[in-house]
Amino acid sequence: MKLTELFDGVSYSGVLPDGEATLVTQDSRRAAPGAVFVCAQGRTTDGHKYAQTALDAGASCIVTERPLGLTREVTVKNGRKAYALLCHNFFGNPARKLRLAAVTGTNGKTTVTTLVKQILEQTGRKAGLIGTIHTEIDTMEVPAKYTTPEAWDLAALLARMVMAGCDTAVMEASSQALDQLRLWGLSFDVGVFTNLTQDHLDYHGTFENYYQAKKSLFAQVRVPIVNTDDAYGVRLARELAEEGRHVVTFSAQNDTADYTAHNVELSAAGVRFEMVGQGFIQRIRFPMPGAYSVHNAIAAAAAAVALGVGAREAAAALAATHGVRGRCEVLYSGEFTVLCDFAHTGDAIEKVLSGVAPFVKGRLIVLFGCAGERDAEKRPQMAAAVVKYADFIVLTSDNPRKENPYDIIRDVEPGLKASKKPYLVEVERRAALRRALAKLRAGDVLVLCGKGHEDYQVIDGMTLYLDEHRIVRDWLRQKGLITE
Repeated sequence: MKLTELFDGVSYSGVLPDGEATLVTQDSRRAAPGAVFVCAQGRTTDGHKYAQTALDAGASCIVTERPLGLTREVTVKNGRKAYALLCHNFFGNPARKLRLAAVTGTNGKTTVTTLVKQILEQTGRKAGLIGTIHTEIDTMEVPAKYTTPEAWDLAALLARMVMAGCDTAVMEASSQALDQLRLWGLSFDVGVFTNLTQDHLDYHGTFENYYQAKKSLFAQVRVPIVNTDDAYGVRLARELAEEGRHVVTFSAQNDTADYTAHNVELSAAGVRFEMVGQGFIQRIRFPMPGAYSVHNAIAAAAAAVALGVGAREAAAALAATHGVRGRCEVLYSGEFTVLCDFAHTGDAIEKVLSGVAPFVKGRLIVLFGCAGERDAEKRPQMAAAVVKYADFIVLTSDNPRKENPYDIIRDVEPGLKASKKPYLVEVERRAALRRALAKLRAGDVLVLCGKGHEDYQVIDGMTLYLDEHRIVRDWLRQKGLITE
């Protein structure tokens, strides 16, 4: 692609060199003849320090935020914004050929985006999905590195969706991605806000910064859809309305919302309720347990409606959706039950366990750990949520990363001791899971919190294979409980 085409719509100062672009990158190690290297000031690294290295490697153009006096250099106000625009230009702006929907919030992003895609597919649409578990290009699955990819990868994925015949792309929008402007330049038909609870303060510093990162998505959204059962959702809806925006609201409690739930019935097999909207009432049977599943289901249906699906069609399609890997997923149901969930904050654990606890006939056994090198303030909150519902607790590791796992255990254990609930500590997660399984008796429910869809564990900077689905399946096979 000619550089003049690549920079179409990108404001810059300086003289754009002649030549072709074969790559747009912020990583000087990828610089090569034909590369356009974009400098930006990051939290820990300043890309400007590597501009000369990229030139020496043959880069055809250097994009800076301040003049460096180099050859083949142009300057922009914001390197991250320019990088996003250049990436989309390089791939022919595929987002303009798709309807786009984004879901943000602390919890529920993966479930809501997956449900929206399933609803669209059941109503005859072809859709792509970008999220935590993986990327789906129609029916093809692609591994995911980040919840929300960097701009180059995002543009490439959207281009592949267009080539596959997709008409819609549904994606999770993480707070880090929004703060880093990975979604800059995109216009979303629909944006959903699920909730906001404490998470990622190790990155954002304050809760207000965290909220503002989430809110920033809606400057790029045509139809905001907001959960008004969440305090920050109420604030977001109010602030957007004060800006003159029309906000679609949903609630499981408040009849003044645009979409609400009546006659909610909760069970271990899922939820049943009447979804009520303007001019329709539709009975929903949704196969994921917990009161929070009502919010996820309504959010997905509301998003599908905003994307052009009929309200009754969207509501009916929910009943035919299937579960999401690692999201209150039933790994085994027989004499006892084993559930797996990605819950890794106090609020997420509260939601999962409160949804399961009323239907446990025996004991509720909970296995959990806390992540290393992440917001340590979450640890006592997670412990508090576990002891509130569990009859027996197994404390283990999550992803300790380079933090000493025994230090993490010491942060969490006081809350367990104070509760007087019986518990055991096993730092090695495989061993902890097997010990938890060995505790199961008739009527018990074991909830595995934290890993969810993940099939790995990060220890001492190394990524090691650990798939709880497989560990449970192997144990059940050894006990003669399954034969597959």
